[in-house]
Amino acid sequence: MTSTRPGPDWLADAVLYQIYPQSFADSDGDGIGDFAGIAEHLDHLAWLGVDTVWLNPCFASPFRDAGYDVADYLTPAPRYGSTEDLAALVEAARGKGIRVLLDLVAGHTSDRHPWFLASAEDPSDHRYIWSDRPVDGFVASPGSRPGWYLPNFFDCQPALNFGYARGSSEEPWRQAVDADGPRANRAALRAIMAHWLGLGVSGFRVDMAYSLVKDDPGKVETAKLWTELRDWLDRAHPEAVLLAEWGDPAAAVTAGFHADFFLHFGGADHGLPLRSLWNNNGGTVEEFWHQEACYFEAEGRGTPQPFLDAWRSAAELTEGGGQIVLPTANHDFSRLATGPRTAEQLAPAFAFLLTWPTLPAVYYGDEIGMRYLPGLPDTEGSVLGPRFNRAGSRTPMQWTPGPTAGFSSAPPERLYLPVDPDPHRPDVLSQRADPTSLLHTVRRLIALRRAHPGLGAAGGVEVRHTGYPLVYTRAGRYLVAVNPRREPASVRLPGLPAGVPSAPGVRPLEVQGVRVADGELRADGFSYGVFELG
Repeated sequence: MTSTRPGPDWLADAVLYQIYPQSFADSDGDGIGDFAGIAEHLDHLAWLGVDTVWLNPCFASPFRDAGYDVADYLTPAPRYGSTEDLAALVEAARGKGIRVLLDLVAGHTSDRHPWFLASAEDPSDHRYIWSDRPVDGFVASPGSRPGWYLPNFFDCQPALNFGYARGSSEEPWRQAVDADGPRANRAALRAIMAHWLGLGVSGFRVDMAYSLVKDDPGKVETAKLWTELRDWLDRAHPEAVLLAEWGDPAAAVTAGFHADFFLHFGGADHGLPLRSLWNNNGGTVEEFWHQEACYFEAEGRGTPQPFLDAWRSAAELTEGGGQIVLPTANHDFSRLATGPRTAEQLAPAFAFLLTWPTLPAVYYGDEIGMRYLPGLPDTEGSVLGPRFNRAGSRTPMQWTPGPTAGFSSAPPERLYLPVDPDPHRPDVLSQRADPTSLLHTVRRLIALRRAHPGLGAAGGVEVRHTGYPLVYTRAGRYLVAVNPRREPASVRLPGLPAGVPSAPGVRPLEVQGVRVADGELRADGFSYGVFELG
């Protein structure tokens, strides 16, 4: 039975931060980030107000898909450091009030994993999905075993066999979910999780969590699998969490996950709500993702309604059972600062992210406005097509002005990715010294969220005005307005206290270009305001 407990208390007000290990901080000058580099910059995260870090896959891998092709789930990739180095990072982070989540690639391995190498030689091995004849989408065996295997993404990522929800006498490779191979893989997932939880990590973000059981209408059997694991987790590790890459919070939470992300990709039901906020047709965009306008664009042609509708539906279905995560970006999709979006447009986006009743997730570098860099070469599977280049969202964290420390000290041929050549690019050191910078704005907004729980994930929300500006109240006590367009905007709100922001009844908490006077809210271009009503 699915647990209805929403999870440990610490998750309810978490501020997540995603780290791409290859690109975050390089401690030894080899051009690739590492655990020691992350540890050296924990003070930045603590100062910012982050309390939960998610690391992209850091296990041993041939890196044909940037680590999402795992060759050993129990050993870190040597490029990042040893098991002891990872444990030291987790302990150092905990000392600063930061929990660490690992990325669990549950649905497939690398074709170099010992499990697959053995399976490719042994026709009696059912850890993977094998057919005895050519089938569309299957890949020819690389070993002495005759047949073809099913990949889960790239051909180098054979799908682990968790069974099929529906069998077929004409397709004997469709094993039941309780067959020997699927049962062995479920046990392996539990063992992998127990290993890392025993070393101090606080949980996992699960890659392609929806993909395990094949031909599974409604994901019923996949949900049963995760429910079983969640029930074990609640008993054995009650303070640990499971976050899903599912893109459907209601389905993921029902399946036992503590939280799920709104995602940028997928059809109208899944990807459109988040794309309607951020996607300005720059960066990692395929043709079928092209849209007329997003809400956070300078021209003011968008609407937040697709997001609001999707959030409202998901919130009703997950209430009391789990959380919805709202990200700025991720390793697969464009950064906030992409295409025509300028730095001054980012503050209203963060004001919305950090005052909406979801868990915020900041992709590394977005807090300083790092830009998506177009046209970069394919690096470890980053380019999926002429209009889908993920490398531009995976460039080195910009800690200092000029060449990036650590990364740029390596010979050019050893750099993981090119350093942004723009001499005016944003960086942490310069923005720390400037109290008007985006970095300080994000820090203030995080601190405001923590100081006023009504602005967090649990507080109620009432949307007072859609369009420009977007205006809403939180917990019946806080008024938030964001105007992400270039032109000023205003709205009269019934019941809005009269007076100026400094007058009793409308107390400014964090304001940039928004004023309240005589029952009217006026917002400059690219502005936001958070007020306390009383």
